Amino acid sequence: MPDTLRQDQDPRVTLITPSAPISTPSHGGRAKCLQRLVRLDLPVPRTVALSFDTVHRIAAGEMPDVVAILGEFAPGALLCVRPSSEDPDWGGPGSVLNIGMNDAAFVEYSERMGPELASDLYKRFVTAYAIHVARLDPDVFEEIDSPGEEGLSDVLRCYEDEAEEPFPQDPAVQLAEVLRSMARAWEGTTARLLRQAKGAPVDAGLGLIVQEMALGLGMGECGSGVLQLVNSETGQPQITGRYMSQSQGREALQCEQSSLYLERDPRGPSLEELAPGAFETLKDYAALVRCKLRVEMQIEFTLENGAVHILDAIRVKRSSRAALQIAVRLANDGIISQQEALMRVEPRGLSELLHRQIDPEAERDAIGRGVAASPGAATGKIVFSSSEAQASAARGEPCILVRRETSPEDVRGMHAAVAVLTERGGMTSHAAVIGRGLGLPCVVGAARMGFRLNDKTLLAEDGRRFREGDTLTVDGSSGQVLAGAPKMIEAALDETFHVFMSWADAERDIGIRANADTPADATTARNFAAQGIGLCRTEHMFFEAERITPMREMIFADSPDDRKTALARLLPMQRADFIELFRIMEGMPVCIRLFDPPLHEFLPSDRAGLRDLAEALDLPVSDVTRRVESMGEYNPMLGMRGVRLGIAVPEIYDMQARAIFEATLEASKEGAPVVPEIMLPLVSACREVELVRNRIDAVAAAVRNERGRDFDYSLGVMVETPRACLRADEIAQHAHFLSFGTNDLTQMTYGLSRDDAGRFMSHYVQQGVFPEDPFHRLDAEGVGELIRVGVERGRKGNGGVMLSVCGEHGGNPESIAFCRNAGIDYVSCSPFRVPVARLAAAQLAIRDKIG
Repeated sequence: MPDTLRQDQDPRVTLITPSAPISTPSHGGRAKCLQRLVRLDLPVPRTVALSFDTVHRIAAGEMPDVVAILGEFAPGALLCVRPSSEDPDWGGPGSVLNIGMNDAAFVEYSERMGPELASDLYKRFVTAYAIHVARLDPDVFEEIDSPGEEGLSDVLRCYEDEAEEPFPQDPAVQLAEVLRSMARAWEGTTARLLRQAKGAPVDAGLGLIVQEMALGLGMGECGSGVLQLVNSETGQPQITGRYMSQSQGREALQCEQSSLYLERDPRGPSLEELAPGAFETLKDYAALVRCKLRVEMQIEFTLENGAVHILDAIRVKRSSRAALQIAVRLANDGIISQQEALMRVEPRGLSELLHRQIDPEAERDAIGRGVAASPGAATGKIVFSSSEAQASAARGEPCILVRRETSPEDVRGMHAAVAVLTERGGMTSHAAVIGRGLGLPCVVGAARMGFRLNDKTLLAEDGRRFREGDTLTVDGSSGQVLAGAPKMIEAALDETFHVFMSWADAERDIGIRANADTPADATTARNFAAQGIGLCRTEHMFFEAERITPMREMIFADSPDDRKTALARLLPMQRADFIELFRIMEGMPVCIRLFDPPLHEFLPSDRAGLRDLAEALDLPVSDVTRRVESMGEYNPMLGMRGVRLGIAVPEIYDMQARAIFEATLEASKEGAPVVPEIMLPLVSACREVELVRNRIDAVAAAVRNERGRDFDYSLGVMVETPRACLRADEIAQHAHFLSFGTNDLTQMTYGLSRDDAGRFMSHYVQQGVFPEDPFHRLDAEGVGELIRVGVERGRKGNGGVMLSVCGEHGGNPESIAFCRNAGIDYVSCSPFRVPVARLAAAQLAIRDKIG
């Protein structure tokens, strides 16, 4: 048939030919894909595409020339109409098949294929038209199960009764009503809200395609099915899909019990056995599509008397692990470049590979929701204290640590638990930061649940009660808390993952380090190819059972000499920690932040803890209680902590500096020379740096003299106060590096408590006060301006100063983009976020290269 539809006849309706003016932004992805299949000379039924503008006009009551559209197809041909949106994930109205079927066509098809199959065709169309176009009660039609002509008569009679008019016989009327119904369905309020929830813009358009039917019903081997060449979950090569004889559309997937496998399969009959020639043809077509369209596609096909027809092809649905496997295989096969393979994997999706996840097919019994603070999922029995978590781990029983909020005292319990759930907190709260560092699934800020720790009871949002020992699942990727133990998918890091990440490292132009506080963290960081440690928080080393007592003795000491005596017991422990870190990270930089938190965090608050401390110190409980209360601060995060503590109680930093330098010499005996980086926290003035630097230099000189060996080290500042950003030119003159601590910098810039913001942050984001939680994605305008000022003034004061970001924003792809543009040398993030950061940085560099 000649190509009679031309642009000069009707610019809004286009016959799909190899050269037709079809594009995804104007006609949708399905129409463009069909054109690509036509260009490959595949057996695609004749198809007409209606543009977004055409469909919008149809919804408004302005119809195209429906008779002209029908004239594009053979007389008496049956047609189908399918949606074609710009993004298939946005959804759309359901397809309508067998348009054109009427009483006259029924007679003709009865002669060709017999009255039973003809009745089936007609009945399918009437039922679909009644439900999707005439909007009649679906239950009435779905209850009709009479076979053959009797069933057809029942459906036609039912339609006439419900619609109060006969079923339309004119194909032009049928087609016009189908087009009108689908156009209006797309522009309805419910459909608009649904697709906006999936990320579609308010004015997202819909195209429609009108395609000649390849029937799938007939006397020879007829049927329909889908085929793809990969497994959607693993990404491994595997022919998957189903085929069903005497079927249409995607019925093979909807009726798996009566459908066939594609390849020979011991579980049942297959298309390969039934129609081996058609099966081989389909495989060849799928391979051609993969090669030429450069993507794994699922082929929708129909057999009509043994002949293959390709109705559609859609991008294979894939898990994150499958997406990576598919991209690497396409690159290895020379179909796409390594750069393109990197661009095809979502950085955040890598979390699925690094952590256990809940099976997407598993049923979820959600009992609450909070902030998704640390990805992955885990199942365990509820415990309400760190000591119970440690006891549970000793028994080999996985447990979920449930707390109102965690503190440094809870770190050992977090190590023992498989997941953490807290009532309070946000993305940079203690539980969130430590959870990400440990790779521990964590949900924080679940304030709508009831945390009754005294009764050892957790209340679900729907009122159900869960007690200690009950089984819960925490999904740190979605923020959900679930009852029971749904099926899990294990983490999977194979050779393909490492190859893929090596491609990312070859492209990126910003350094990626890890925040690591323990040897286990450092080992994880090394395994994930971090380029060193960008932040080691030394205070976490003091909460071990054998260390907390001398730490408390130091806090209670009345003189510098007494403090030194207590700290002398901690010195060998700190030194051993640093030696192990240096050895694990051999040849890589290690940045050690000196003691930061206020001292009261190391003191007990409950009666039992106070009594134990009094016994250890040989003091009355009343004296200990009075001393602990006197150390309390109204706002400890803005009180005596960080460098302020180092100046007021200098013996702490002296001990830590000595431990670092002695560990440096010890670790350098066996491997490459260690050059530690020592970082001062919470600096606001250059005089603070001068005072502490003088003492650290003095400790370094003493260690050199005692050991008779030289070593190098660098001293830097953690820039986490607005004043440090504004005075960075002065501060940088006394420092080798500046590291922007964006967690505290965000907290101080906004005047927001990072531990409490989670209670109301979702409301702020929903109402557009903030575009995103500023503790999750770096605020490029406010906090970002301070960083840009700090970068500019820091380099002005010291042209060779190293600049980094070591807050949790370092693992956020959008925040990494800001850091690159601001001139940051490297970012540092939790070990399990290192691969995400490496890929995000590579994608940013590639975008810059290709413009």
